[in-house]
Amino acid sequence: MKQTRPKGGRVRSAKPRRAATETVHFDNADRVRALAGAEDYHLILIERELGVRLAAPGGGQIQIAADDPRARAEAKRVLTKLYDRLDGGMICDEAAVRSALLMQDEADDDSNSALIRVPRGASFLARTPRQGDYVRYLKSESDYDLIFGVGPAGTGKTLLAVAYGASQLALRRFERMIITRPAVEAGEKLGFLPGDLTEKVDPYLLPVWDALTDSLGRTQMEKMREDKRIEVAPLAFMRGRTLNRAFVVVDEAQNATRAQMRMVLTRLGEGSRMVVTGDPTQTDLDHRSPSGLPEALSLLEGDPRVAITRFEKGDVVRHDLVARIVAAYERHDSGAKK
Repeated sequence: MKQTRPKGGRVRSAKPRRAATETVHFDNADRVRALAGAEDYHLILIERELGVRLAAPGGGQIQIAADDPRARAEAKRVLTKLYDRLDGGMICDEAAVRSALLMQDEADDDSNSALIRVPRGASFLARTPRQGDYVRYLKSESDYDLIFGVGPAGTGKTLLAVAYGASQLALRRFERMIITRPAVEAGEKLGFLPGDLTEKVDPYLLPVWDALTDSLGRTQMEKMREDKRIEVAPLAFMRGRTLNRAFVVVDEAQNATRAQMRMVLTRLGEGSRMVVTGDPTQTDLDHRSPSGLPEALSLLEGDPRVAITRFEKGDVVRHDLVARIVAAYERHDSGAKK
């Protein structure tokens, strides 16, 4: 640091130059505290990403300090986006902060095309541009009857599909929602578990019930389950059926064999739509039974009634570490192929 020598011979350090500061004013101080997070954790995330300094002195104000006016403008955009999210009744958590940092305003749609609202349930907003495309495909009922969402864990493939299906079920646009996934160990190992067949396969279906509870709330979900409007079942239960007037989600499709994939895709009946989700890199099938998901993608890509969203590690919103884990494995796999 530059030093100056004042009269009298004593040396003192020059005062550091203060960065330019801008103050953003919001109407609701409680929402600003929720935006900042516990111990200002959300503000710290924004600081690290944008290279700014943030302070919330109270009274609904947030101060932005940075010499670069573009950094200040970007911080203001992110803060406003998060505040508007809270104003709309949604939560502000770490994933929402990372989403606001990723999503540019020009990627947003004023018509809420990237927003899923479940009547008497939760609301879900796309957190990355690819999630936005995925939600728009789900909402394009007149354009697409079959939607694929494929990519790494934590990209929202299943949650968004289930949430949209739940919203349509609540609006009675479908008579029922059917969610199915392969139980890849449905042979020998399940035979040792206690209970009937339903109890044996329930451990494989817990993630689906969690997504339904997140979307509908437990009370509404249990009521629809009792009324047989929601069915969650192993993939093998789909054989021989025609699924009419239903919203169908095929989850963990990387664990479906070629024969199973062909079978379930041809169950689509009158007035139905289907979403297929999975991660082709995480198949649990025996090497002698190739996954049917890559084959289905290859055969159906380009069909005008089929939409495909391929998520990448940058779309991981579950936890920041998950994206780094995915990237590490991708580097390892790439090295192994070479």
